[in-house]
Amino acid sequence: MIFGHISQPNPCRLPAAIETALEFLRTTDFRTLQPGVVEIDGRTVFAQILDLTTQPREQQKPEVHRRYLDIQFLAWGEEEIGIAIDRGNNVIQEELLAQRDIIYYQGSENESFFEMVPGSYAIFFPQDVHRPACNKHRATAIRKIVVKVAISALN
Repeated sequence: MIFGHISQPNPCRLPAAIETALEFLRTTDFRTLQPGVVEIDGRTVFAQILDLTTQPREQQKPEVHRRYLDIQFLAWGEEEIGIAIDRGNNVIQEELLAQRDIIYYQGSENESFFEMVPGSYAIFFPQDVHRPACNKHRATAIRKIVVKVAISALN
């Protein structure tokens, strides 16, 4: 996982597809867009604009992806996200890799939580179990942008 704030320059060189995604996040006015999908580079890099309400941790399912990494960006609101390394010990609740590139787990071992504030982003790789959209203090309306970057574009 990589965590940062969109206003701060990244101190290291990232693959071009990730830089393209971060530039989209830096330069887009998300107040003007409706929820839905925005193609940035076809199906190699695309964004899902989501209006959500955070939930208690126990109501959100931990998830992983295999073909895409997630760059989760918080446009407004506040949330907590759970994070853990996928060591292969989590019980699968639902496997939807073919349909949606996602596996939901029943729980996540060795999970830690961190706070997202407007402008924060987190990059989750296939080994990163993440539990997004959790309450920080109470249920909160958030606008989240999830940029999907094909793992195949990182080489």
